Amino acid sequence: MEDFSSPLKSRKVRIESSGILESRRRWETEAERQIYSSKLMDAFRHLRRAKSDAKSTKHVVRDTANRVLALSARGKSRWSRAILNRLRRRNFNKTHKKASAAVRKPNRPPCRPFQRRVNVLSRLIPGCRKVSLLSLLEETTDYISALQMQVKAMASLTAVTAQINVAT
Repeated sequence: MEDFSSPLKSRKVRIESSGILESRRRWETEAERQIYSSKLMDAFRHLRRAKSDAKSTKHVVRDTANRVLALSARGKSRWSRAILNRLRRRNFNKTHKKASAAVRKPNRPPCRPFQRRVNVLSRLIPGCRKVSLLSLLEETTDYISALQMQVKAMASLTAVTAQINVAT
């Protein structure tokens, strides 16, 4: 149990925990899911179908869903800024190709199991490779909440499009 005898410590913990709850509540609202769904449908309408290749279509849909999710976060989180920057870089690299050199990974001493799990988690959350554990956990809760909202919205969209396809 932590010592909350200091008013500054308890205030800081309350502020941080309320920020986590606020971000989770934001993604769980029906209004936020409706906004995301409408933006996602608009983005899917504007997609160009250059190739009928299933692999490229899957990547285009995933990138579009991630871009709309990051835009819905309004750049307030580290992961949303990382997704947008990655997509911008990918588009930039398509037009400006450079010769890539082989990069060697340095030999690192083995780390503890807990640290290994933290490293894996930091690689899973976009933009969180070099952040403190507290920031990583805050970003993780926000990212998971956003992904849950994305799954709910996409499931409802597929149900609606399936009903439209059956009706026609």
